[in-house]
Amino acid sequence: MTTIAIVGAGPGLGAAVARRFGHEGFAVALVARDRRRLDTFAAELGAAGVTAGSFPADVREPASLTAALAEAAEVLGPVEVLQYSPVPRRDFMRPVLETGPDDLTGPIEFSVYGPVAAVRQVLPGMRGLGRGTLLFVNGATAVVPEPERAGTSIAFAAEGAYAHLLHERLAPDGIHVAQLIIPGAIVVGHPRKDPAVLADLLWELHRGREGFRCFADDLDS
Repeated sequence: MTTIAIVGAGPGLGAAVARRFGHEGFAVALVARDRRRLDTFAAELGAAGVTAGSFPADVREPASLTAALAEAAEVLGPVEVLQYSPVPRRDFMRPVLETGPDDLTGPIEFSVYGPVAAVRQVLPGMRGLGRGTLLFVNGATAVVPEPERAGTSIAFAAEGAYAHLLHERLAPDGIHVAQLIIPGAIVVGHPRKDPAVLADLLWELHRGREGFRCFADDLDS
């Protein structure tokens, strides 16, 4: 059995992706800061027949994140799919003219240092398998900067650039890299942005292995 590691596992998109991939036969490594919530979530998945484990980590602390992913691979099996989709903090979204160097530390740690640390940890295992998928999930500011949300606009754009570089470099190794852009909020019941719909889309990005950037909805939605 191989594993999908969901970095930023929460009750919305993370839960839907865990169920979708779990029912396809993947073990699920849940990675987020709150151990109690992760343990509850893992138990719910287990009751539904999905092998899952909780691996607490803070994405702004690279050592914490790499340790969690290493433990996940040891406990559940090699990570074949990594999804990086933590939700940014509200204080990352300050107006550009009110944003100083210190205000960018958190967003850059969150959206650049975190994914780089995660990828470097799981990549040897994927190469050992001869296959793998890296899924990056971002909001619309990754492609259309928003002056009132400078931190995420800058950091998401950098994350997207990193992911695109990986897409080009890792394709010959059988490792697919894709970025899903979700404009606006994830909305239960929305025809294109319901968590289960998005989970299906992420499954298709993994299975189809074509292209780099995908949009869940129109950018002006």
